[in-house]
Amino acid sequence: ARGFDLSVTVDESQLFAVPDGWKEPAFTKDDNPKGLLEESSFATLFPKYREAYLKECWPLVQKALGDSHIKATLDLIEGSITVCTTKKTFDPYAVVRARDLIKLLARSVPFEQAVRILEDDMACDIIKIGTLVRTRERFVKRRQRLIGPKGSTLKALELLTNCYVMVQGNTVSALGPFNGLKEVRKVVLDTMKNIHPIYNIKTLMIKRELSKDPELRLQSWERFLPNFRHKNLTKRKEPKKKTTKKEYTPFPPQQPESQIDKELATGEFFLRESVKKRKKMEEIKVKQAEVLSKRQEERNRAFIPPKEKPVMKKTNKAPSEAKINIEAIKAKVRKAKTKKLGAPSVNPVPQTKPAYDKKKKNKG
Repeated sequence: ARGFDLSVTVDESQLFAVPDGWKEPAFTKDDNPKGLLEESSFATLFPKYREAYLKECWPLVQKALGDSHIKATLDLIEGSITVCTTKKTFDPYAVVRARDLIKLLARSVPFEQAVRILEDDMACDIIKIGTLVRTRERFVKRRQRLIGPKGSTLKALELLTNCYVMVQGNTVSALGPFNGLKEVRKVVLDTMKNIHPIYNIKTLMIKRELSKDPELRLQSWERFLPNFRHKNLTKRKEPKKKTTKKEYTPFPPQQPESQIDKELATGEFFLRESVKKRKKMEEIKVKQAEVLSKRQEERNRAFIPPKEKPVMKKTNKAPSEAKINIEAIKAKVRKAKTKKLGAPSVNPVPQTKPAYDKKKKNKG
């Protein structure tokens, strides 16, 4: 520790913080001039529908891998892609990046996005979601929920994590920085566990705003983040008949009394048979008498008259205010008597006898 002042305190936040604009230097041929000792190779299969696209973009794939001196072969008969190192390969990690490239191409990621995996600060993650949900219909619904209407949910996730996300079949392919890939995996797995992606997206938005504040860098963010609780709205149907379990006892239940035991307790066992028969007949007659009385009561109910409701008498009282004008009625009656219905006119027209009556008189 000669030449250093140990009394000077160093801020821990400066040790953990990466300075702005710093980038790890690239791995060049000068770092490994002798190359690799052994040949390494990786192979992956691709589906039939990707064959036409891989044929078109294969020259571009070979050109991109040629800069790292990686050899790539496309086998259309077997449906596989193979990458391997050569004698000129100097970067030992280049073949691992080439393996990730062919995996992304096989999972329907376009070449323009997949070629970014050859950069130093890029990584990829292929998440398998096919076995997380049992029923196929529920799986399709949750996968569509991850994509969102017109891909809006997936686009928001890409903007917040700085990753490219591709949902294809039973897998989700993600390409981007390491921190973003962690968040993408968490959102995808939570969506398959029936947690809506909008909750995680909201949390990511809050974290993005909090990261801009340098004062909150070393503080806990739990007080700012929302706590979403899972609400189970569908309640289990309760059975109509509820059975309550009895308390467990190690002793067996008491044996029920037989008919002989009951007769011995009452003393009937020692009676004669004639007395027993007489007693039984008396019990039967008592039961018959009870049944007959009940039947007679039911028959007599039909002859009982129902109770009549009391009739309320209506009293029509003439209103005292409206007084009858007797004199006016008498005047109307007098006028009606003076008038003669159907009276003849004042100047009657003389009747003319027909001509045949005059002739009869003259003849006579």
